[in-house]
Amino acid sequence: MQDLSSFHDVSFPLGVSFGATGGPEWRNEIVGLTSGHEKRNARWSMSRRFYDAGTGLRSLNDLRDVLRFFEARRGSLYAFRFRDPFDHLSSEQDAPPQATDQFLGRGDGTIRQFQLAKHYGDYQRIITKPVPETVQLAVDGVTLAADAFSVNWQNGIVEFHEDHVPPPQAKVTAGFLFDVPVRFDTDRLSASIASFKAGEIPSIPIVEVK
Repeated sequence: MQDLSSFHDVSFPLGVSFGATGGPEWRNEIVGLTSGHEKRNARWSMSRRFYDAGTGLRSLNDLRDVLRFFEARRGSLYAFRFRDPFDHLSSEQDAPPQATDQFLGRGDGTIRQFQLAKHYGDYQRIITKPVPETVQLAVDGVTLAADAFSVNWQNGIVEFHEDHVPPPQAKVTAGFLFDVPVRFDTDRLSASIASFKAGEIPSIPIVEVK
């Protein structure tokens, strides 16, 4: 988990992020054997996301906004929130999030805290940066009122209030929007007004932080 002292809880310009390119990367090691078979080993236990926000620039104002944002983050020094244009919902197919979207765990009558997560088949991705005021919770399919729980917006942990602790074996689910914690993957941005007007797009590399 990232050091919160090096994280600014601010969002990269949304209009630019939705035009960005990028996605997840896995790091695997593949060894060819003398038999002709191969052995595959996962070097990372979790995927990591990489983006180029340059493709999201549509105007000089966009470029200026990004340059100001880059300066405020001191280049790669401080991490920030980034809205993945392809994957920022707990739901599927761009449907509005519902409280039953993602399985978080089962109650035991005493546990009050659950970590937000999103599932991709049997792979569980921990969600640490839910978008404030978007989290919905349900217990055994019944959506709870917003005052039945609280959310830590810095680590994605939800906590049930005392009178709403899930009973034993109760299914706890959640719906939400979420951001990716990232930083700039460079300490220098190079831009030219003439080149931008001519259609040349500057590269703005961004990488997920854990």
